[in-house]
Amino acid sequence: MANPTIQQLAADLAAGRTTSRKLTDEALARIEDANGEGKRAFIKVYETQALAAAKASDSLRKAGIVASPLAGIPVSIKNLCNVAGETTLAGSKALGDAPPAKSDAPVVARLRAAGAVIVGSTNMSEFAFSGVGFNPHYGTPGNPADRKRVPGGSSSGAAVSVADRMAVAALGTDTGGSVRIPAAVCGIVGFKPTARRVPIDGVVPLSTSLDSIGPLANSVECCAIVDAVFAGEPIAVPEAAPLAGLRFAVPRHFVMDDLHPIVAKAFERALKALAAKGVTVEEIDLPQLDKLPAINAKGGFAAAEAYAWHKDLIARRGGDYDPLVAPRIRRGAEMSAADYIELLAKRADLQKRVAAVTANYDAVAMPTCAIVAPTLDEVATPEGFTRKNMLLLRNTAVGNFLDRCSISVPCHAAGELPVGFMLMDEAMSDKRLLAMARSVAPVVKPH
Repeated sequence: MANPTIQQLAADLAAGRTTSRKLTDEALARIEDANGEGKRAFIKVYETQALAAAKASDSLRKAGIVASPLAGIPVSIKNLCNVAGETTLAGSKALGDAPPAKSDAPVVARLRAAGAVIVGSTNMSEFAFSGVGFNPHYGTPGNPADRKRVPGGSSSGAAVSVADRMAVAALGTDTGGSVRIPAAVCGIVGFKPTARRVPIDGVVPLSTSLDSIGPLANSVECCAIVDAVFAGEPIAVPEAAPLAGLRFAVPRHFVMDDLHPIVAKAFERALKALAAKGVTVEEIDLPQLDKLPAINAKGGFAAAEAYAWHKDLIARRGGDYDPLVAPRIRRGAEMSAADYIELLAKRADLQKRVAAVTANYDAVAMPTCAIVAPTLDEVATPEGFTRKNMLLLRNTAVGNFLDRCSISVPCHAAGELPVGFMLMDEAMSDKRLLAMARSVAPVVKPH
């Protein structure tokens, strides 16, 4: 049975078929289930606060006050968001002695104002610096499709919390794919907005040039609702776009290399299903993307900007860092101001050159990840971890570097490991992308 959507639960709450207290009790019970993934998916559980919020939501609803479609619905937040009075750990042990946050991050405050019930703070790759989702400090949540596989990262607990019905939607962050990767390999929907639409204040940064905050949820419509809350916009789910006449570009270069057979098969099947509905699918030459590894060879924005934030902490508490994360941050120390300025110029140039090609299409389509979720054994060595991490991140990172919006929807068949179908649109075309995704998702969805 499919997990319930925000719209379904909002209708049930409105009709009196359920209550926020019941939904919250059920979510908390799943988190606490000794046989479940709650102890690895969550770093902090807000049981007392969540039950109080649920009780208040039910009372307000009886009085005719419903703040939004999210009112009374359990959600999770990623462990790098400030919560007033709490130390923000960012999936690490190194911040254990940091002072408590003085206020909620704006995105957290907006969730509360919308009436959402925040059940807990989810586990993640330390400091959001990996697409694998492995965490040596708090454990690694098992993938819902196969508990011996990783959940993807860095928003690992976020994806598992939604897939395992410990939350109806989750707040994730996406710097190189950290919303879309775990959504894809866990079989749910993940939306990366145009970065500037959602404030990143009060959220531990990885790369201020690339960081974006987006939802993981059970449907495109759920993501549209939560995204509007994050962005402080009126909540409205865009009308589904007619598929007939849409033009999707599929780059031949870079994003289609080294695909796992399950991914290649699922993606091809999805393209054929869309073509049968009147979508024009065109393979295009986009050799500009082949330049990305060379442009980022010295560590890219993430290394430089992460090191600027971490340099004092890593000097003081470096021994407490994940040994697979610390070296990636320290690479930023080797980048000069000239390297960084050159990187800015190369990013702007690549954005222009790619836009000149893709402007003729409604969206660019590609597999979200080149591979299915690796097993825990496959990422147990530094070499294996690095290889799988690069393959998980490769396609999604394109959208961050180009400063675009992007969404991943499930496209695997029953019995297959989860695979994501990704659409990428121009910057600030978020509503148009969500409208297209509403029509694409049911055509490519798992059957």
